[in-house]
Amino acid sequence: MDASQAGGEEFAFPENQQFATHKLPQRLQPRAKRALHEMMYAERRADCEAAKARFEAEYQAKYPKAVESLTAHWERLVSFFNFPAEHWKHLRTTNIIESPFATVRLRERATRGAGSRTKGLLMAFKLLDMAEKRWRCLDGRHLLPLVRAGVSFVDGVRRDRITNPISQSIDNQPRQAA
Repeated sequence: MDASQAGGEEFAFPENQQFATHKLPQRLQPRAKRALHEMMYAERRADCEAAKARFEAEYQAKYPKAVESLTAHWERLVSFFNFPAEHWKHLRTTNIIESPFATVRLRERATRGAGSRTKGLLMAFKLLDMAEKRWRCLDGRHLLPLVRAGVSFVDGVRRDRITNPISQSIDNQPRQAA
């Protein structure tokens, strides 16, 4: 089962999708991967955009397919900036589906199949039910109701909490005694 089957249409990826590093020669892939990590772990979206511009400047001339691959999926790649910063660690992972099912896959191989479909589903349910007790909690889970309600976040900070630095400095001026 792949991500498109497990997550439905919302998380479906094109079958032939390859990321920017796969479009580069093997000798350049480690450097390109570092550049992509710089984008992924940027503190703000503006820093991420600057890292993208550096990537484009470096690779556009010789490897336009790598840059095209990056720009084609850019909004999906940086969409985590629209969520609370506490959730970024969880959103950046690529192993959301495979990790929980590793236990099921291991047990299924050990038993050489479950026999019938019903028994297989029951075994998978019980294994996932037991494994769920050992899963770590989501960081910032108190923010989930806000995310579900559609509250917007910019660079991981709630939009209504962002203040204008000029007005804030005026408000914090000491008052004159009368």
